[in-house]
Amino acid sequence: MQADVPSLFARAAQVAADYRLRAGDVPVQPSTGRVELDKAFGGSLPRHPTSAAKVLERLVAAAEPGLVATVGPRFFGFVIGGASPAASAADLLAVGWDQCAFNEVLSPAAAAAERAAGAWLKELLHLPASASTGFVTGAQGANTVGLAIGRNKVLADAGWDVARDGLAGAPRVRVVASEERHATIDRAVQLLGLGAVSIESVATDANGAIDVDALRQVLDQGAGGPTIVCLQLGNVNTGACDDLRAAVPFAHERGAWVHVDGAFGLWAAASATYAHLVEGVELADSWGTDAHKWLNVPYDCGLAFCADPALHAATLSYRAPYLTGSGATSDFVLGDLTPESSRRARGFAVWAALQELGGSGVADLVERSCALARRMADRLAAGGAEIVNDVVLNQILVGVGDDEETDSAISRIQREGTCWVGGTTWRGRRLIRVSVSNATTTEHDIDVSAAAILRAARGTSVD
Repeated sequence: MQADVPSLFARAAQVAADYRLRAGDVPVQPSTGRVELDKAFGGSLPRHPTSAAKVLERLVAAAEPGLVATVGPRFFGFVIGGASPAASAADLLAVGWDQCAFNEVLSPAAAAAERAAGAWLKELLHLPASASTGFVTGAQGANTVGLAIGRNKVLADAGWDVARDGLAGAPRVRVVASEERHATIDRAVQLLGLGAVSIESVATDANGAIDVDALRQVLDQGAGGPTIVCLQLGNVNTGACDDLRAAVPFAHERGAWVHVDGAFGLWAAASATYAHLVEGVELADSWGTDAHKWLNVPYDCGLAFCADPALHAATLSYRAPYLTGSGATSDFVLGDLTPESSRRARGFAVWAALQELGGSGVADLVERSCALARRMADRLAAGGAEIVNDVVLNQILVGVGDDEETDSAISRIQREGTCWVGGTTWRGRRLIRVSVSNATTTEHDIDVSAAAILRAARGTSVD
């Protein structure tokens, strides 16, 4: 069955564009439930082929009632940036071109895009120009890569070759991290075979940044031996950033590998106004961040950087007789720096986003998001809500009563549909968590969303 590819692709692009244009006007939370969606997508496996055009229309009809408008200006749950026009178009091309970005033999264009985008990112984020850049799926991939490299390095320093001998019988690796670290750190530790018992938690200050004196104490009073220190730029609840200038040097003095989880906070480096929050970032050994957060690149696109490209590649690359061009010994790109062999060319969308915005555009996006977050906090506080955290970046924690009242308010907000916010538990208390990171969000979006949140908190929202 021959498909009319130009018409098919044009129709798909038109549907996506139409949805994007109205995403700011539709209820953020869909009203269709799981039963209806399962019915629309389910049924028996078709016995015979169906034309591509008909398949596309069936997909649109089944999916659109169940789409959450995460791409729209009033989605404040998690830290999700709506994909920008150029980045979205580039991702459409990446899918259409169907490039497997494993090595340069498979896609010289993908390799070139990643080299260029990686260089621009390092300049923008104040990372060493000599660092390597791996295009992974997200913060989980980036943190796992950083900790994997660190694990191999600190064990090698202790005389143990983990790639050859595994972990059985190896010296114990300490993973020293904030008590308010992101959960992907814990999962990375488990995936890497280090075990949850290897994590030594460090106290934080009132806003969730690591207590540097407590970090020094934990490092000095511990058992010693191979050590990885995980620091954070952008506390997932409060936005707080660890003091890297103070923390990294003494961690290095104790022989530790320092990994920075900068899933969204690392982007503060792009702004002269907020760059002070990441001072000392260049001193670390590895870094992780997400392009699909503040850069507003389509899902899924994370970034893993390492100050030692050869060690990065030695940790992740592999060779096989049939894999022409894999396991390079220099100019590491693509599959040498990521855990995945089969992945689309994510670098095209990142390259396009950086082209579209330029350095000043990324800075403006960060600064505008932070200003809108402060506006949201001000509107909510004026309406009687409690702002629990110091709003240093784009994260706001909102108190509207006890735990049960908070969860009820969140449910009303989501059902009402003006905006979408999530809940979190911070220091034993249920709170509304608001994240502002979409380039299309305006002051009007903030104001109507704040009003909706306050109505829900009073129990007067319209469901």
